[in-house]
Amino acid sequence: MNYIDAARILIKKENPMSQLFSEMKLGPLVLPNRIIIAPMCQYSAEDGQATGWHTIHLGNLALSGAGMMILEATAVNPRGRISYADLGLWDDATEAALAKALAPVRKYSDMLIGVQLAHAGRKASTQKPWEGGAAIAPDAPNGWLTIAPSSVPFHDNAPLPEAAGEKDLQAISADFAAAAVRADRIGLDAIEIHGAHGYLLHQFLSPLCNKRSDQYGGSLENRMRLLLEVFEAVRLVFPKNKAVSVRISATDWVEGGWGLEQSLVLARELERRGCDAIHVSSGGASPLQQIPVAPCFQVPLARAVKKVVSMPVIAVGLITTAGQAENILAAGQADAVALARGILYDPRWPWHAAAELGASVVVAPQYLRSAPADARTVLMQK
Repeated sequence: MNYIDAARILIKKENPMSQLFSEMKLGPLVLPNRIIIAPMCQYSAEDGQATGWHTIHLGNLALSGAGMMILEATAVNPRGRISYADLGLWDDATEAALAKALAPVRKYSDMLIGVQLAHAGRKASTQKPWEGGAAIAPDAPNGWLTIAPSSVPFHDNAPLPEAAGEKDLQAISADFAAAAVRADRIGLDAIEIHGAHGYLLHQFLSPLCNKRSDQYGGSLENRMRLLLEVFEAVRLVFPKNKAVSVRISATDWVEGGWGLEQSLVLARELERRGCDAIHVSSGGASPLQQIPVAPCFQVPLARAVKKVVSMPVIAVGLITTAGQAENILAAGQADAVALARGILYDPRWPWHAAAELGASVVVAPQYLRSAPADARTVLMQK
C-alpha cells in the first residue's frame, strides 16, 4: 500500500444524499466531491518561478479534502504577469520550479490539480497588493510596457498599453499552447483558461476595452475570436484524458460593457468546441463597475449559463457556508462551487462542511486524531 492509499480516511458518512459531497465528472476527470479551490494569486514567485511559499501554501490546501485545486493565475509569458512576482510557466526554469514545488504536494495528496493559464494584458506590470497594487510605469524598476486589444489604459492614471498586432496575438495563442504542454509534462490534471476579471482575453471580449476595427474587434463574433482561438490551441495540445475549462466574467457590471447575454453565446461556442467546464465569475474590466456584493451574488449568473449548456458550471463568489453550497447544487443552479478567500481563512472548510452535512471527506492519517470522536472511522484500503 502506498502513502496515498493509506491516507484515505473518511469522516463518518451519514448522509449519502449530500450533493456537495457527491462525485462529479468534469470532462474526463472524476472529482470525489464538488468543492473546487479557486485560483488565488500569491505574488510570491521569483522571475516567474515557484518558491518554497508555493509548496507550503499548496500543500496546506491539498490536505483540505476538496475535490480539486486550481493553481493561481500563471502567466504564459513574462509580459503577461499581473505583477513582477507572479507565477509563470513559459520556459524550462519556470517549469522546473513548479514541478519542484508540487513534488511533495503530490507525494502526500492525490487531489486533482489544475492550473489557470493567464495573460494580464493592460492590467499587468503592477505592485504586489500588500504594496498598494498600483500600476508600475514601463521605465520604472519591476515595470514593463503592457499590451492590450487597444491603446486604452485601465484607468486615467494608468500607463498607456500597446495595441496588439495580429502577430502578437498569434504569438500569445502559441504561448498558451506551449504552457499547456509544460503543464502536462509536470503532471497537472487540468487547465483553466483565464478569460475573466479584466485580463487580456476578457479585454478582447469587452467593448469597454476593445476598440479594434479588425477581425478581433467590433462584432461579438470578432471579440470572442481570440479566446476561442486560445481555447482551441490549448485543447489541441493538452491530452484528451485531461480537462480544459474556461473562467469568464459573465458581466462587467458596467452599462455598455460585456454582459450576460453575450456570455451565454460564448458559453455555447466553448461547449461546441469541446470545453469541459465553465467557471462563472464577474467584473474586473473597468473601475466603473457597480457590483452588487452580497452572499452568493454571482450564483444567478452561473444559473443562467447552466440553462444553455450541458457542460459543468462552476459557481463562485461569497459562497461561505456548507448550507449555501449545498442549496446551490440541490437547486440545480450550478454543478460545483469554488472557494477562494474562504478556504484561505479556513483551510479545513471541506472537513467542517462534511461534518455539518453528514458526508465524507479524505483526511490524512496524521490529522485523524483531530476529528471529533463521533466522526472517527477506520482506514479505507483497496
